[in-house]
Amino acid sequence: MDLYAVLSIETHLFFARIMKEHSLFLEAGFPGKNEAWIRTAGWYREHFENLLRDVLEISEGLVRKEVVSSCELVTKFTVPAEQRTQNLSGISIDSRLSELERNLKMECVEEVSQETLRKIRRLNEHAVWLLDGLIDFKQGILDMVGKGKLFNTNYPLLIEHIMREAILYRDAVKKLLENRQVTQQNLYGGEVFWNQIMMEHAMFIRGLLDPGEKRLIQTADGFADDYRELLELARMQDCRASEGLTKRSLDETKRYCAFKAAGTEGILNCKIRSIILPLLADHVLREANHYIRILESGYVN
Repeated sequence: MDLYAVLSIETHLFFARIMKEHSLFLEAGFPGKNEAWIRTAGWYREHFENLLRDVLEISEGLVRKEVVSSCELVTKFTVPAEQRTQNLSGISIDSRLSELERNLKMECVEEVSQETLRKIRRLNEHAVWLLDGLIDFKQGILDMVGKGKLFNTNYPLLIEHIMREAILYRDAVKKLLENRQVTQQNLYGGEVFWNQIMMEHAMFIRGLLDPGEKRLIQTADGFADDYRELLELARMQDCRASEGLTKRSLDETKRYCAFKAAGTEGILNCKIRSIILPLLADHVLREANHYIRILESGYVN
């Protein structure tokens, strides 16, 4: 198979979904008086959903088994989480896309047509254009919140966090556009990047749990401390994690993934008191699954 085509499609299948959900979380977090901000967040949500839809139309047979089986695209919780989040927020979510991603045919196209390659290039160019705008929008929110001129229920650190993920996505697509021979090692974020993402997830989870959920808060704090230690050890080695550190990151993330899965199920079943949207719980679970897959594949640096 054409690695450029496969990497382009896999990148969009994961990250376009992440971006549309970032936009939804921002949209849901504005008070009703901020209509213009709500509309803009909704516009990006709809356009990243359209991007995901367009990618799915040409994805059959061009996705590797390990990506589909990793549950980084969808989990068993994704559709129920989308439906519950739609009911709670009033924001429309097309769960048919999740069903399509769940049932993708894998690795059965031997030769990619020139027409498909042209479509992929157009999708890559369109994604960069959308991401330029979304990154500027997130920065604008952060600036206005910092000046006390705008309110959003998302932490400023969370907005910085989702902006870094958008920049990673844009950088990956730019590399694909610039170099048809790009390798997987060039494309994915490094171990330090993803350990910081995991650490911040723990911090957000801790802050969104009800204060009465003391045991879960303590567990989330423990994960934040563990990733903080991994980050410090990596920095002491000039930001290049050794094989031993990579194994520790993998083992830690597998434990963390089990915690996130149990949390997502608990939120969906109304067993956990929190202000966490069900889709946010599933969102951070999928990112952990993604990180596990690239750690196991050796695609981090």
